[in-house]
Amino acid sequence: MAKVVLEKDGRIARIILNRPEVMNAIDNEVPAELEDAVERANADPAIHVIVLSGAGDTFCAGYDLTFYAQETEGLGSELTQEMPWDPMKDYAFMMRNTQRFMSLWRSHRPVIAKVHGFAVAGGSDIALCSDLVVMAEDAQIGYMPARVWGCPTTAMWVYRLGAEKAKRMLFTGDKISGSEAERIGLVDRAVPADQLDAEVEKLAERIATVPTNQLMMQKLMINQAIEAMGLSQTQMFATVFDGITRHSPEGINFKRRAEDRGWKEAVRERDLGTFDWTDNRPINSPRG
Repeated sequence: MAKVVLEKDGRIARIILNRPEVMNAIDNEVPAELEDAVERANADPAIHVIVLSGAGDTFCAGYDLTFYAQETEGLGSELTQEMPWDPMKDYAFMMRNTQRFMSLWRSHRPVIAKVHGFAVAGGSDIALCSDLVVMAEDAQIGYMPARVWGCPTTAMWVYRLGAEKAKRMLFTGDKISGSEAERIGLVDRAVPADQLDAEVEKLAERIATVPTNQLMMQKLMINQAIEAMGLSQTQMFATVFDGITRHSPEGINFKRRAEDRGWKEAVRERDLGTFDWTDNRPINSPRG
């Protein structure tokens, strides 16, 4: 079964992240399937706009940590190499994913991300590469791996929020609601959950009445302004730093904790701030 589904509805293409059993978490195949769906939508001259959503109860919960953080060997171990690690091997793997997420940014058709449930960690990267994000007011967005084991490789937080608010989000790794995301300018708008589908449809249908060449020119012009600020260089640094976070002493301790206790417990300790990843012990416990 496809992990990313493309459907056509008149002038609207619908791309659906389709791993609802794991909250649409990202594995090795999802980025490639996402890029392929975007390319196919762009190749159809009848399509004017793309709506990106997640199947089931959430948009995307980020990288599949059962697959990546908890595994000790095989494909799932790619994010943590044996020491000494090769940073350029890591960079090549993660930049490939970054560029596949950025197919949404490069798409000649505008992309609206419809976010319900969670768009967190790598899922926030996917959402923020879209042109417009519409969230349910009670949905949550954030990049919790900024606390340990991650740097947002697309770097979209700073370009959407500006330096200070981006620092606030990435220094804490906090999640915020759709309502708060709209208030600080991270997303276009937030609406009550039961109005999300209708709001996105209204917006998509409005955009779909504009000729595709006009849409393409407006998007290229605006994107160029962002790219001139240094987007590609920032993404290069962010993707290198992402690898370093996972191979730092703290990152290795997080990986081992996930292997020993399960990723849910390791993530809980990370997000609550109850574990000292430098000393590899619960906070306030005696030093070994």
